[in-house]
Amino acid sequence: MEGFVQRFILMGVIYFIVASLLGLVMIAQPGAENLRFAHVHLNLLGWMSMLIFGVGYHVLPRFAGKVLHSKRLAEIQFWAANAGLIGLALIPLAARPTEGDALYPLFLLSGVVEVAAILIFGYNILMTLFIDRAPG
Repeated sequence: MEGFVQRFILMGVIYFIVASLLGLVMIAQPGAENLRFAHVHLNLLGWMSMLIFGVGYHVLPRFAGKVLHSKRLAEIQFWAANAGLIGLALIPLAARPTEGDALYPLFLLSGVVEVAAILIFGYNILMTLFIDRAPG
């Protein structure tokens, strides 16, 4: 299994554990609703998306009998997806980012980086499945 695939899966599991612990804190501390944004993002973009990225990169080319279009893009996507997610999850813990707030540009940038990572995944997988030829 490729290293980037293993890293996507590893980070997905780590985000799932952290998100679950945040959920437990939210149950134990009813006033901890400021954790909700991080909890949701770590579950959806962390646990679910990271696992989908990792498993998708490993399985989909094999099902199609093809080689992944670009391992380099997958590596770039790994780092971008993690950077975007960390910004989206952590910045709201400091303060609710609203327009005009000092953290808002960084929060917005985190979202843009996350969407760029998702677009990289889409491009890489679609190129693999529908454009690139089968090996040999």
